[in-house]
Amino acid sequence: MGVTRLDIKKLRLVLEEAADPGEIKAMAAYMKNEFAFLGLHSAELRRVSKPFLQAADDVDGDDLIAFVHQCWLQPEREFRYVGANLTRKHVAKLDPSHLPDVEHFIVTDSWWDTVDSLAAWTVGPLVAANPELVTVMDQWIDDDNLWLNRTAILHQLSYKEATDAERLFRYCRQRADHRDFFARKAIGWALRQYARVDPDAVRRFLADNDAVLSGLSKREALKHL
Repeated sequence: MGVTRLDIKKLRLVLEEAADPGEIKAMAAYMKNEFAFLGLHSAELRRVSKPFLQAADDVDGDDLIAFVHQCWLQPEREFRYVGANLTRKHVAKLDPSHLPDVEHFIVTDSWWDTVDSLAAWTVGPLVAANPELVTVMDQWIDDDNLWLNRTAILHQLSYKEATDAERLFRYCRQRADHRDFFARKAIGWALRQYARVDPDAVRRFLADNDAVLSGLSKREALKHL
C-alpha cells in the first residue's frame, strides 16, 4: 500500500490489516491489562509502519507533532509506538517549542513502554541540541509526576561521554528516596549506563550515597561493575 503523506486513517488501516487478534490477550497482560492493543509485535509494527516514518521526511516539525497527537488519541497502544518512533527518527525537526507537546505524550496514559523511548530518544536529543532546556529537566525532576521524574533521570541515557555527570548524580540524589519502583529503577539504569563511561565515578557516588539509595537502584547500578 503506497503512502505519500501522514494520514491517521491510512495508518489504522495498515495496522489493522497486519494485526493478529490472537496476540491481544497476551500483549495486554504483559502491560498489566492497562491498555488496548491491536495485536502487533514490535518487529511487525516496525515493518508495516516504516512507510509512515519515511513519509515524515517531507513534513516539518509542527506537522509531525500534529500527527503524533493524532496517534496519541487512538485507543490502541501500537499507535503510541508509531508516534514515539516518529519523534525519535525525526527529532532533528523538533525545537524547544515542541517540548510541551512531548511532555503531553509523556504524561498521557503513561507507562515505561512509551516514556522510556521519549525520554532517551526524543527529550534527550532535544535537550542536547538546545541546552537551555536543561532548566526544564530541573523542573521535571522535582515534579509530582513520576514519569516526568523518570524522563529527567533518563534523558541523558544516550549521551555517553557528553553526559553532564554532575546533573545526573544530582538528579539521582534528589529522587533517591522516591518510593515508586519506576523511579528507583530509572536511577539504577542511568547510573549503570554512565558506568560504561566512568565506572570509578559511579562507584564513588554509590559509596557516598549508600545510605539514601534504594537497594533496587544500587543493584541496577552495579550490574556491570
